[in-house]
Amino acid sequence: MKKFLIIQLRPEDETAESEFQSLLRRGGLGMHEVERLRLERVPLPHDDFTQYSAIIVGGSPFDLTTPEHEKTSTQKRVEEDFQRLFDDVVARDMPFLGACSGNGLLGRYLGAPISTRYAEPVGGVDITLTKEGLRDDLLRGLPQTFRALVGHKEACDCLPEGATLLASSPTCPIEMFRVGKNVYATQFHPEADAQEFIVRINAYKDYGYFPPEDAKKLIASVATEVAPVPHQILRRFVQTYRA
Repeated sequence: MKKFLIIQLRPEDETAESEFQSLLRRGGLGMHEVERLRLERVPLPHDDFTQYSAIIVGGSPFDLTTPEHEKTSTQKRVEEDFQRLFDDVVARDMPFLGACSGNGLLGRYLGAPISTRYAEPVGGVDITLTKEGLRDDLLRGLPQTFRALVGHKEACDCLPEGATLLASSPTCPIEMFRVGKNVYATQFHPEADAQEFIVRINAYKDYGYFPPEDAKKLIASVATEVAPVPHQILRRFVQTYRA
């Protein structure tokens, strides 16, 4: 049986484990169905990625917009690994779902400029599917507008060339896109719920996503957020590509 490869980029054990468990729970995945790779710890193996049913990539505190001379050696290696990964994934149109950082990494690979222009504060936003999104196999039948959890300092300034825009929000025009038939990226977090975001607020309060003194207020705000549709998207992705 082919497995799902879950690639994580979070150096903190608590947030990495919380994200991993959320991906399993919301995706409807069993431990026997996945292979986990914490890319901030070990390099991407030189494997044939067609051995996997699909690849899922989570978020990260690494910023692509950080000046090159300020990036750590780990971040530089991670970005180089993704260049190699996308060379294979995009060329083969392999099933892929990148969330938040996965979205930015794929967007940059495809030539889209990444900046802080469309950063979104930690919290919930209304996501609206485009006409193409409403027709997409993964999204068909879902509400045209739905709530999702976001929190990012950078995003794609425009749709990558050759990509199909699937969803937007009032504060970030590129919330979800597709390349080819099977390569997806979301700026929002399809795995997250309020509890998961509370873990991240506490972990990243000094990382520049928001003023540290706002942490308690943000926790109170996200505690009331209910965002089931993104979870459906993640589960549909798993169901579609489960071998």
